[in-house]
Amino acid sequence: MKILNIKFYNFRNLKNASINLSEKINVFYGKNAQGKTSILEAIYFNSKGISFRTNKISEMIKYNEDCLVSHIEYEDIISKNKISIRYENEINSKKEFFFNKKKISQTDFFGKLNIIAYIPEDIILINGSPKNKRDFFDMEIAQMDREYLENLKNYNRLLKIRNKYLKENKIKNLEFNVYEQEFIKYGARIINSRIQYTKSLSIILNLLYRKLFNSEQELGIKYESFLSELTKKNVEELEKELRKEIDLKRNRELKYKFSLVGPHRDNFKFFLNGYDAKINASQGEKKSIVFALKLSEIEIIKKNKRENSIVIIDDITSYFDENRRNSIIKYLEKKEIQVLISSTDRLKITSQNFYIEKGEIFKDENC
Repeated sequence: MKILNIKFYNFRNLKNASINLSEKINVFYGKNAQGKTSILEAIYFNSKGISFRTNKISEMIKYNEDCLVSHIEYEDIISKNKISIRYENEINSKKEFFFNKKKISQTDFFGKLNIIAYIPEDIILINGSPKNKRDFFDMEIAQMDREYLENLKNYNRLLKIRNKYLKENKIKNLEFNVYEQEFIKYGARIINSRIQYTKSLSIILNLLYRKLFNSEQELGIKYESFLSELTKKNVEELEKELRKEIDLKRNRELKYKFSLVGPHRDNFKFFLNGYDAKINASQGEKKSIVFALKLSEIEIIKKNKRENSIVIIDDITSYFDENRRNSIIKYLEKKEIQVLISSTDRLKITSQNFYIEKGEIFKDENC
């Protein structure tokens, strides 16, 4: 999978532009606060429908403008395609999604362009809350599995309904029993998908970490749920366990007025040489763990979709020393993966370079 061209209009401080990209490595370099990260953000936004910098899409619109548009032409193993997002900053503002000029839903849009992004803030995947980790893994699984995305949407909808009934103490209503059974069904499916995904991820994660960063350390990931012996249960057994746990905590749920059991309470933890990485790993080790995680995502997506993802790396010069940068770049080059990098310096690698100054993009012909 390769991005051929990106066009953006009214995107942050960037001048409206159309950029043709190399199918290999592309470097956007320049001083700080010139718009390098905004270019990567526009590409990420055009693939996920969300930003990696803000939850408020209105913040991405250029000052004094009312809408933004991002448009990408890309090539996958089947054909060339075009995807676009339009957002208007109105009272009932919403995002509009397009595939080959045809308007589609966000669900249909999600996962068409597979992008793995690595940004400095990703350290939150080690140091952050369980919700930070759940949100990340849910997005990564959904990128490969449309059914998981639908299960997640249904579960979150039912969670809100269930919490409303608990808050209003209406659990004896017949409707509550119907909603709860559906809540359990989708919850079990989500847990099962997370179990299978973590099993696939753990082996690749450890191999990549040892190969790229430290051959003498063992890296593991654990999916932590309220259930025991997760790997030995199928969906039907998970439903029974979920029902049993809900019944046990019924009184507590009525007391606190919200759902205390389900995949919305679960966590993912990383272990380095058997110790919790959040507590025991150094900052350098944590950065390497996160990058190994992102590279593992590439391998899993390729296994499922039979093509490579596109990799975004923001602020690579401040995040990794030269040795680690070279190790990462060599790995990506060998895999023939398209890479988009932002940097304060023009890197000493073979790449298509773009110089960014005051939001304007200049193609560097000496690549």
